[in-house]
Order: sequence, then structure tokens, then C-alpha cells
Amino acid sequence: MSLRKNKFTKEDKFFMQLALNLASDRLGLTGENPSVGCVIVKNNEIISIGQTSLSGRPHAEYNAIKSCKKNLNGSKMYVSLEPCAHYGKTPPCTNIIINSKIKEVIFSIEDNDIRTKFKSIKIFNKKKIKTKYGLLKNVAQKIYKSYIYNKKKKLPFVTGKLAVSNDDFINSKKVKKITNDQSNNITHLLRYRNDSILISSKTLNNDNPKLNCRIAGLSKYSPKRIILDKNLSIRKTSFIFQTSKKNNTIIFYEKGSKKKIMQLINKGIKLVKLSTNNNNFFDLKLILKKIYTLGCRNLLVEGGKCLTGSFFKHMLFNQFYLFKTSNKLNKSAKLNVSTELNQLSFKYKKKSKLNTFTGNDVVYLYLK
Repeated sequence: MSLRKNKFTKEDKFFMQLALNLASDRLGLTGENPSVGCVIVKNNEIISIGQTSLSGRPHAEYNAIKSCKKNLNGSKMYVSLEPCAHYGKTPPCTNIIINSKIKEVIFSIEDNDIRTKFKSIKIFNKKKIKTKYGLLKNVAQKIYKSYIYNKKKKLPFVTGKLAVSNDDFINSKKVKKITNDQSNNITHLLRYRNDSILISSKTLNNDNPKLNCRIAGLSKYSPKRIILDKNLSIRKTSFIFQTSKKNNTIIFYEKGSKKKIMQLINKGIKLVKLSTNNNNFFDLKLILKKIYTLGCRNLLVEGGKCLTGSFFKHMLFNQFYLFKTSNKLNKSAKLNVSTELNQLSFKYKKKSKLNTFTGNDVVYLYLK
């Protein structure tokens, strides 16, 4: 179905931008469902707004309709993504929209879920509800790039991140943090925006990371922790083990003692047993497929030299953030990643400088 050449007013663009802002606000926080924003207008005034709930349900349209204190008869709805038209764990949003007597629905882009794609138009037309779409579609496509990828590939959208010195080292005996506080805040924002985070057991045992979001007020949105630990070498004294509970930690392993397995299970850790390949490594593509089946849609990889290099080699990152400081580590440094960064520059063609507010640090974004 090709896009209609609908005519939109300045007011239409204003209300749709608000819906898109509402959708963007909860990116990565709505589980398996896309983050959607909804604005309901009557007589050119906003009478209700809605967002997808943090659990993924109820949907934005339902929340906007149910929270509205005014008569919806004859109103207009702006939605960032096409309203769902299929029965899942809840009835389709098209049902409640029809029952509310809304007279017009404008959505930005179609839902590429085959159960819904363009079906809402046919449903609304039968009920004499005017429908338009394509408004601010370029903005919406950027917001939903991970969701579109999820539905198309049945894989999580993978973001990589690495902090390096000016001479391309990622570790130092003397310097604990390579980058500054502003860059660290961006890292925590990435953790907030992703529903899961992946590291190797080597990083776990060497660095004892927390892998949580430490921006004030956002810690409860910390991602699910996923560890590649083929021999179950995780230490019981580690922060990850001590803070594990049901549904917040997953470990992929190949073998381990019965005692260790029971200790991990008793902590609420989900164990997924997989065989390694001939090189004694996990198949990362298979790992990503398994992660997707476990409900993770936006994965942040905070790996070291080996894990990050493997993701580069197989081009498994959808986007990659490189934090580079102007400081050199010289003799105190270890783990040079010049080879891995050359792979990044060679394989990921699109590169942009993200900001200039990080002092001595520069942040680059690489895209496929």
C-alpha cells in the first residue's frame, strides 16, 4: 500500500510532534511492545494524552481514552504509530477507538507487525472514521528504528559502547576512569534507554561492574544483566551475584558444577545452557536470537577487547558509541584496541560527532 498524499495543517504537525515526543520519552522502557504516544484533540484543544505503559500494556490509545474526562464524541486522535488491530493479551486498540466515537485518526507511520500493518485503515473506514497517515514520518522512522529492526529480523537492536584513551587503550593500572563525568552520564543514559546489557565473565570478574543506571530518579529503569560465562566462573562476592533476583539476571553457560548451578538458581538467576563452537566461543548470533526470545528488544553491549572485537568482526552492532578522551595513558596502559577500532572504521561507514559538551572527551556515533 503506497502512502497517500494527505494534506496536514500546522496544528496537525504540532499535535503529532507532541505524540512523537511522548513516544520518544519511553523508548526502551515498554518491554516487547513499541513505545507509542497519543494525543486526543477536540475543537483544536488537547483533551487527553497517553503513553504506552512501562510494562508494555495498556497501550497509549487505551490510556489516553480511559484518562479523558471529557466527551470524546467527534474528537481527533494523533498517534505516533498505527493503532494495533489484532487480538493479543489485550483486545486491539481499534476497538476502543471505535467505541469512543472518535471521528478521525492520524498516525505517523504504519506498524510493520504483519498482524496490524495497514489493517486499521480498513477497519476505521468501515466505521466511517476518517484516517490519515504519513505525518512527520521521517521523525517517526528514527524513533522506531529499533522496533522496525526487531520485527523484521526477530533480533534485539544492538548498541555498542567503548571508552578509549587518545592512544587507544581501554584499561590502565593507575587510572580507574578513562573518560570524564559528562561521558559517564551518557553511559548511564544508554543504560536507561536499553532493556538489557551484555558483558563477558572476564569483564565481570576483573571489574566487578554494577551495570545499573545511576542517574538520579532513573535507577529503577536499570537494564536486565546478561552474562556470557561458559564455565560459571561468576564470583559470589560480585555485585551482580549479590544483587540478583528473579527476572533481572541471565547467564549463558556451557558447563558448571551442580552446587554452583543451584546457588545461581536460588538467587533467581536464569541459566541458559549453550554449547561453544570449535574455537571455544559462544555463537554470538545464536546468543542474540536467544536473547530476543527472552523478551529483550534493545541490547547494550559493554564488552572489553575480545567481546567488542567479536561483535565488530561479525557486524552485529546496529550502532556504536565511541568515547575518546584527549588524554594518553602511555606506560600505565594495557589492552590496546587499535585493531578493533580500525575494524569499526572500516565496517561501519556512517560516523558523526555527537557533542562538544564533554570537555576533553569526544563522543562519536557509528552506524551501519
